[in-house]
Amino acid sequence: MEIINQDKTLEMNNSFLVLTHLSQLLTYVTGFGGLIAPLIIWLTCKDKIAGMDEHGKAIVNFQLSMLLFTILSIPAILLLGLGILSLICIGIIVFVLPIVNAVRASKGESPSSFMTIRFIQ
Repeated sequence: MEIINQDKTLEMNNSFLVLTHLSQLLTYVTGFGGLIAPLIIWLTCKDKIAGMDEHGKAIVNFQLSMLLFTILSIPAILLLGLGILSLICIGIIVFVLPIVNAVRASKGESPSSFMTIRFIQ
């Protein structure tokens, strides 16, 4: 039996991680690209760039969590306008947190998981 050592050296590319985090802001431009673009980047580059798997999972978990919170907020509009307040908060968080995580990625730190449900481990 032959054992082959397959050492994979991953490229350190913090600028690509930053670009992946900032691609979440496509939602504000196109209306739908905030989940699709980071998902495609993560799936194609997770084995090539160091840290991409961790950051990609964090991005997808964050986007799915915000989508779930948005869907839950819509019926809450009927409850004294509570849903409108939560939708405003979600809009602010979805704009600010990708920028914060992009700065953290540029410094080589792990992403923040504020208000994130871990769907993907």
